[in-house]
Amino acid sequence: MAPASTLQPFAPGDIFAGATLLNRADDDHAGDGRIIQYDRDLKEKGVLWTEGTTHLVGGLAFAPDGTLWAFDSNSFTVIRVSPQGRRLPTVKFADRAFSNVTFAKDGTVYLGEHLVGNTVRTRPGHPLGTTLPRVPGTDVFGYGHLYQFTTDGRLLKEFATPVHGGMPAFLGLTGSVLQADGRTMLYLSELSDSVRVYDLVDDRPLPNLVTYAPDSGNMAMSIVRARDGRLLHVRANFKAGFFLDHLSETGEVLRSYPLPGPGWAAIGPSVEPDTILCGNFFTGTVAKFSLASGTITAKAETGVQRSLAGVAQFPG
Repeated sequence: MAPASTLQPFAPGDIFAGATLLNRADDDHAGDGRIIQYDRDLKEKGVLWTEGTTHLVGGLAFAPDGTLWAFDSNSFTVIRVSPQGRRLPTVKFADRAFSNVTFAKDGTVYLGEHLVGNTVRTRPGHPLGTTLPRVPGTDVFGYGHLYQFTTDGRLLKEFATPVHGGMPAFLGLTGSVLQADGRTMLYLSELSDSVRVYDLVDDRPLPNLVTYAPDSGNMAMSIVRARDGRLLHVRANFKAGFFLDHLSETGEVLRSYPLPGPGWAAIGPSVEPDTILCGNFFTGTVAKFSLASGTITAKAETGVQRSLAGVAQFPG
């Protein structure tokens, strides 16, 4: 049985990290779901143990009303936590592996389906180590689609977003950014070759924002809109390292920041000027990264490797 939760009412600037305690010997992505609460200086304040989840808890994001959203894509669970630090009743959106949310101005939400297809491609000698769920009644993990819902779980529309699958072939729509016009969505598959664009009004794909050549070694990892409007994208290159790229609205790299070591995959907007939150999946490090100096200004350790799957800061 997981320990009692100690989450505190949210204070402006509190930082949250999804870092499941991986304590199941039969599955290296499974264990007691956990969201750690830090203050703005990354001093730990409390922990929420997410009862009812089975695997990595990630995709953390704050709704306009201050509710914290998070996901366990393996158990098809959408987690919501009030600013008072209380877990809200679970809404069943769909039996889909959702892992990320984008909030529209009309109060609806767009949920991204983390998995696609039924193929797992791994390196020789490196088995997956976990079991992926399948859509009930099918032989597929998912479709990699984008879904629009009301916050009480009513499906409004399913968008057949084309996805890449990423290096392991099963990664669908793992990250998204809704543009200010409300009609176009930027999205990607982790470990893929592109940042893609979808027209939500005309319901069709548009030309990619970014496309990496096969021989470039580059792979898209994550994307976020900073609170000052900057579009930021984590790019992995397993020969050259990991980078945080500031992109123009047409996909050009305006500034590229080298990140210290591999594994940086989770990013989130910060309420502090010239700052972005970063999370390292490999090491479990949560960091505040300065966009002015290109350096880490504060960090904390979650204590679990290959678990950190989402970071977010409460705006107040």
